[in-house]
Parts: sequence; structure tokens; C-alpha cells
Amino acid sequence: MRETALLLIDVQKGLDDPSLGKRNNPDVEANIALLLSKWRDHALPVVHVRHCSVKPHSPLRPELPGNAFKPEAAPLPGEREFTKTTHSAFVATGLEDYFRARGISSLVIAGLTTDHCVSASARMAADLGFKVTLVSDATAAFGRRGYDGRLYSGDEIHRVNLVSLDGEFCTVRSTQEVLGEIASLPGAR
Repeated sequence: MRETALLLIDVQKGLDDPSLGKRNNPDVEANIALLLSKWRDHALPVVHVRHCSVKPHSPLRPELPGNAFKPEAAPLPGEREFTKTTHSAFVATGLEDYFRARGISSLVIAGLTTDHCVSASARMAADLGFKVTLVSDATAAFGRRGYDGRLYSGDEIHRVNLVSLDGEFCTVRSTQEVLGEIASLPGAR
């Protein structure tokens, strides 16, 4: 698994803003923390991506407190951080070059939100030739009103996005499935 990086996308305080509505998966941060802890225990590569919004009213603007990482996913010294202004973590960030230079060919992706930056990054990673695993319970989505006037729950949006991605752009797995793979590594604790 040395060629596999944990890619954490937009695990930022601003995504707790009540104006975003009701989010599914209240355990997303705990699952991200579990993945991150095990990745660190095995000295596997971890990359953090921070969204620095250019939209005037976004809680993720660089000058606002919401731009900060949530404590459960804060980078440690030596863990690489990339910033982005678009949905995909690969657009104008140098992320692809970083992975290629280190022989990283597989990504395990977790973060926020399933239907936006996580999906855009997973799709682009696959198109760039990376093997992608998306952790179903280490991602989440917010409910919202659709073009048809219907209110779609965060859980509906989350699940439909996972279904759309699985088998085409990635393999969808649970936190426990990914942790099981790490537990099988030599010297696992």
C-alpha cells in the first residue's frame, strides 16, 4: 500500500455552516479520523486538500475561520497540503505531479462533499489513470432543492453519487473495509 495515498478533500470548518442545510452521515468526521490515524500509524502517504473559495459569500474563503481544517483532519508536519479554487483537487494545483513524482498510483478518497469536490476529484483522478477507492461512510452530502422543485435529502444525493461513481470511476468501500486492508499489512497493529 506504499503506492496508495489517503486524499482528504475539504474537511473544513466552513462546511458546518447551518446555511448549507441538513447533511447526511453524522459519522463522517469520526470515520475520516479513523482512516487518518491508521494511515499515520503505518507511515503511509497522506494529502490534504483545502478549498479556498473565490465566491463572495462562501464560508470557505481564505480569510474566514471556516477555511480552517476541522481538528479531526488537521495536517501534521510533513503531510502535504494543496489548495484549490475549483471543484477538482487536480485543477491548477500540482497534485497530479506530486503523486507521479512519488510513485503514487492509487488513491483512497474521503472528505466533503460527495456530490461536489469529492465526486469531481474522483472522476478526474480516474481519468488521469489513478486507481481510486472512495470511502462511502467517510464522505457526506447536503440536502437541496433540485431543478424540478423537489427537495432531495443529503442521503439521497450521497447515495446516487456513490452509485454513479462506483465501477466507472472508482470502487466504493466502507471505512471498515479499508481499515481491514491496512490491518493486513506486515507489522499492522
